[in-house]
Amino acid sequence: MLLDRYESLFFNANFKEVATGAVAAYRGELVVKEGEIADDQGRRKPPVEVMKQAIALADGDKLLFISGSLDELQYYPAFLDKFGGDITADTLVILFVVNIDKPFIADINGAKAVFIPLVQGMTWNELGDLAALEKGDFKGQGPAEKVITMYNALKGNKYKYAESTVEVELTRTNGCKRENHGAV
Repeated sequence: MLLDRYESLFFNANFKEVATGAVAAYRGELVVKEGEIADDQGRRKPPVEVMKQAIALADGDKLLFISGSLDELQYYPAFLDKFGGDITADTLVILFVVNIDKPFIADINGAKAVFIPLVQGMTWNELGDLAALEKGDFKGQGPAEKVITMYNALKGNKYKYAESTVEVELTRTNGCKRENHGAV
């Protein structure tokens, strides 16, 4: 199962759960760039970069859906190194990026990946807005079923953003940082 291969990249995992048959879902963070090796036993320092609020859905060894938030578009090549081999034309890819100004669509192995600016907010909530889903749409569902519901609602969306390449967009990044609010 594909998500089993990713387990070494799970960080602050909320859940990894099989829904039906070979369909499995994950929510948490995914390591995009590992930390340095810290000692002779090969233990690592904390990751340099993670995809925050990550969501992944796989059917056996086929990646159906991957989404999450990157602090900088500059970490996209590291993301592609880890997960790009499993992204196909049928994979739904929606990435929220803190340091871009405008949304765009780029090709990843035939998939039309959607990149959306997000300085503050939650990936799950933003995806729900894109899919026009409300809390009631998830009533009575387990965690993996909720991810399947989100995927099914999103996969038919047509995004009217400009098409570009990540290489071009890397020249247009800004200095925005993630805004966090809450208790101190």
